[in-house]
Amino acid sequence: MAHGISAYLGNAWMNALGNATSFSVATPYVKLHTQDPGTAGTAHPATETTRKAVSFGAASAGVLTSDADVSWTNILGNQDATHFTCWDDLTAGNFLFSGSIVAGAYSAGDTYTISAGNLTVSLTLAS
Repeated sequence: MAHGISAYLGNAWMNALGNATSFSVATPYVKLHTQDPGTAGTAHPATETTRKAVSFGAASAGVLTSDADVSWTNILGNQDATHFTCWDDLTAGNFLFSGSIVAGAYSAGDTYTISAGNLTVSLTLAS
């Protein structure tokens, strides 16, 4: 299982902290997967390949949580999206992080929604 923050994102954060480089993502985008997307974020993509913009509230206690619904309308194919990846570009860009989702199966033509608050990424904080 390869859920979590990508090597790209981890290295970018480390360089921002240790080497005075800047790092930001203007708009993160979510993509659906039917199984674990792996360490590169490219394995098991869903038939619906459109990435959708996602927004997050302020991080708290090491957790970043989506603050608005993310929806795909007139979705392609009949599948069950069980995982997601997050990217820094609509069509190319860098894989940022991945995780699992529980939203059920969908059929071609459906609207598929990940409700606000149901997409999160977290870090283990020192305690």
